[in-house]
Amino acid sequence: MSLTRRQATSAAVAALPLAVAASGPALAAPRRAPRTLHIAGDSTAAQKYADAAPETGWGMALPFFLHQDVVVANHAVNGRSSKSFIDEGRLAAILDVIRPGDLLLVQFGHNDEKSADPTRYTEPWTTYQDCLRQYLDGARARGARPVLATPVERRKFDADGNAAPTHGDYPASMRALAAAERAALLDIQALSIALWQRLGAEETKKYFNWTATEQDNTHFNPPGAIAVARLVAGALAHRRVLAPRDVRRLGAEIPESWITWPTA
Repeated sequence: MSLTRRQATSAAVAALPLAVAASGPALAAPRRAPRTLHIAGDSTAAQKYADAAPETGWGMALPFFLHQDVVVANHAVNGRSSKSFIDEGRLAAILDVIRPGDLLLVQFGHNDEKSADPTRYTEPWTTYQDCLRQYLDGARARGARPVLATPVERRKFDADGNAAPTHGDYPASMRALAAAERAALLDIQALSIALWQRLGAEETKKYFNWTATEQDNTHFNPPGAIAVARLVAGALAHRRVLAPRDVRRLGAEIPESWITWPTA
């Protein structure tokens, strides 16, 4: 049966998305397409599971500070360096799924420093930068935006009670690379050591994975992960990697109960 012109027009309009077919005051506001923020990093950022609680990676808390249209995909894994992450095919796996408009947030340094382990060690001014360039080039080739983040500081204080740096030349090397490559840089090392300095030697124990059986000055508990994630989200906005509308709760108290550790 053939359609009349009026029937054909009505059917065509009915097939359009509501936001296109509607007109006037009832027109729906277009929804922003979600973007994915991929994290490539080590144990300080990684997802932790029930057998590791209360240890918490800052990547677990980052979604609390981002709008729902920015989705976090946390690829960080315990014990990895910028080199071993690549050698194990983990960067390739990210580049297989990353899309134009996505972000690739890269934080390495803790395990790059382990000179006794050739599978992980990188030299700050040569192989470390060579590896980081692979993240930059890979993301850019796929229309995504790479973002470098200097490694978050450990908890270390000198005899005078001053927070002490522990990452040697790695933060400076990353800063230099970001400037040379015109890449966005989040200076989490500088932001975190300033935070530890403000908190002091005793108070910072409440942010690291100090338990009855362990005194861990590298990994975080829920308050520490939340605090570092807040620094990351704030830096993403400050550096204009994300717009102000993309971040939320930067000044709000985040309940520790929001952190959960799934079964592996």
